[in-house]
Amino acid sequence: MLAELRERHGGIKVPGAPRAALSKVFEIILWGELAAWKISAQLADRLVPLEAKMAATSQAHDEARHFYVMYDYLGELGYRPTRIDPRSQRVLDLVLETDNLAHKLLGMQLMIETTARTIFQEVRERRIEPVLADRLPYYEKDEARHVGLGTQHLPSLMRGMSRREGWAALRFQLRLLFWTLASLKAMEPDLAVLGIPASRLLHMGRDKQLAAFQEMWDGVGERPAVNDAIQRGLGAVEELVFTNGDTAGWRQKIARARAAFRGVPAGE
Repeated sequence: MLAELRERHGGIKVPGAPRAALSKVFEIILWGELAAWKISAQLADRLVPLEAKMAATSQAHDEARHFYVMYDYLGELGYRPTRIDPRSQRVLDLVLETDNLAHKLLGMQLMIETTARTIFQEVRERRIEPVLADRLPYYEKDEARHVGLGTQHLPSLMRGMSRREGWAALRFQLRLLFWTLASLKAMEPDLAVLGIPASRLLHMGRDKQLAAFQEMWDGVGERPAVNDAIQRGLGAVEELVFTNGDTAGWRQKIARARAAFRGVPAGE
């Protein structure tokens, strides 16, 4: 498929600075696909319901294909992957290293996968590089199916949790959110070269995660109020941290962040 797309578009054509930025962003995606391959194999081993086990096994196959195709694509860009930013690596390590099955599903299926889908959609729609843009719909289709494993199976695990286990899952979610935001901030300069505002990715990713979490909570039967506070908190972080060249002073930024957390327009 990659060779066919390369032939269709007459090769991979992207100038120097965008080429380097695209390589650095998708190097993170590459190692994310490798981590997802390992995590889905862990899930396939540990999940008990046959349907969930088969879905995780299918995901492991998808992630393996995503990894080697992305590796070949980065090679076509003239880029040889090395070590990624430690903040991005921390996101992957948290999910790889947890022994808690619910945490692993929460982190992989509902958070990392939705973040990847957001990046894929934005790069595809902007057609930053045509070969990649035409390949990404296949990735997006697979990732949407992978999210489904979490929304369908995680509710059964959540319903059996004690209050203490529920708070532990929330703490894990908050840790993962912190490092995801730190990772996005680290990518911000390269995203800017590609013409992608980091705050837009945050906003789009938040919407995708909201939809995934809502589907999961529908299966559980209730939606904890604290999750609404988390979403408002992300809106506040967007106002404070991801400025996109905004020249507003700190007082104005803080006012907008407070308004976002309260869920009201700034100035009210």
